[in-house]
Amino acid sequence: MALQPLKGGHSEGRSQPLLPAAHGESSFDVILSGVVPGSTMQHSSEVLAEIARILKPGGRVLLKEPVVTESENSSRIKTAAKLPTALTLSGLVEVKELQKEPVTAEEAQSVRKHLDYQGNDLLIVLIEGRKPNFEVGSSSQLKLSFVKKTSPSGKPSVDPATAKLWTLSANDMNDEEMDLLDSDELLDSEDLKKPDPASLRAPSCKEMGKKKACKNCTCGLAEELEQEKKSTQPKSACGNCYLGDAFRCASCPYLGMPAFKPGEKILLKESQLHDA
Repeated sequence: MALQPLKGGHSEGRSQPLLPAAHGESSFDVILSGVVPGSTMQHSSEVLAEIARILKPGGRVLLKEPVVTESENSSRIKTAAKLPTALTLSGLVEVKELQKEPVTAEEAQSVRKHLDYQGNDLLIVLIEGRKPNFEVGSSSQLKLSFVKKTSPSGKPSVDPATAKLWTLSANDMNDEEMDLLDSDELLDSEDLKKPDPASLRAPSCKEMGKKKACKNCTCGLAEELEQEKKSTQPKSACGNCYLGDAFRCASCPYLGMPAFKPGEKILLKESQLHDA
């Protein structure tokens, strides 16, 4: 198929005008456009999209179009760099420039008349593109299997190549070529110093007046509180304080208190505490 050239009313007998919906989808194997000598046809994005629509999957398009070497905002003519991009955006692939040549006097006159361009940097580019091997909007079902294959034992089967890649045995290592590193050599003198328990305390442990250590305390507060508790507990010289006043010494801190079971916690007022 050859598209009608843009030359004031001139039409070759073998040329056909490209009108939307004039041809069905995937109708042509090859489309030639603008290849008639003297043609100065400009392929708009709509024309290129129509070409891609009526081409069969895998079909080719060969077109000629005048281009300029430098872009101008007022120009309707594409640059040589933008023409391949226009074909790619229309859905064509493997776009490549085949030939580039100066315009003839007849072609230059046609550009000035129909495209209102008065510059002298015109070139004629012959370019080729191909439609992908599928129709626009086509779909294909993918076969995906998410079911894990199991062996006769009921365990998921493992690819032997994968298992070999992730399996390490003693035979895979040569002790003579292995450099063993002593972990103690990684420690310096600062690492071997025992830290000050006070520096390990959390901010809440440093609050004034706090008398309760955290569970699983590691900052030393639990030991300090235990030591304070032992220093404030009254000491028994005879060991019979729990039996009652009949068995207590005159200086017994539990004097005047009823008998109590061994190990029972007894709280005394500070006024009652004195050395045994």
